Amino acid sequence: MTKKKDILELIEGCKQNDRRAQEAIYRLYFPKMFGMCMKYLKEENKAIEVLNDGFMRVFQKVDTFGFNGSFEGWVRRIVYRCIMDHFNRHSNYKENVLLQEHEKQTNETALDKLYSEDLLTLVHALPPQAQRVFRLFALEGFSHKEIADQLQISVGTSKWLYSNARQRMQKLVQQNGLSL
Repeated sequence: MTKKKDILELIEGCKQNDRRAQEAIYRLYFPKMFGMCMKYLKEENKAIEVLNDGFMRVFQKVDTFGFNGSFEGWVRRIVYRCIMDHFNRHSNYKENVLLQEHEKQTNETALDKLYSEDLLTLVHALPPQAQRVFRLFALEGFSHKEIADQLQISVGTSKWLYSNARQRMQKLVQQNGLSL
């Protein structure tokens, strides 16, 4: 694992357009970001193309990283936005976006115990807007402000939609005989 000090040095190197620092960042985060791209795109060539676009954005915008969270999370949000941009450009794929499993290292919860197919089925039973907010907040780790900006809704609406989706998910889990 790379130490925080090493990451800070790599970030500073990227700000100076140091190719070695950029390569080190790319190699460090490639596996996780590639995995995320593959979950959505399913085709390796497309996943690599979108991932490389994402890393280009990371390197172009690295000076805007505000150290208000993990650098990995910041990179993940940029790559995720590239994935969504890809789907927006190819609108016939919009409905085929699959859920990404929650990748944070946390204690096992009821949702972690469900098979991904069960979770996907339950989430698809939610209204479309609630699905998007639930996926972005609970599974992707976006803040309500980021979700509001992305979906062009208010922060309060994002919070309400998430709360509503969560309540519906709990009912659906109980109705389907899944244990919490």
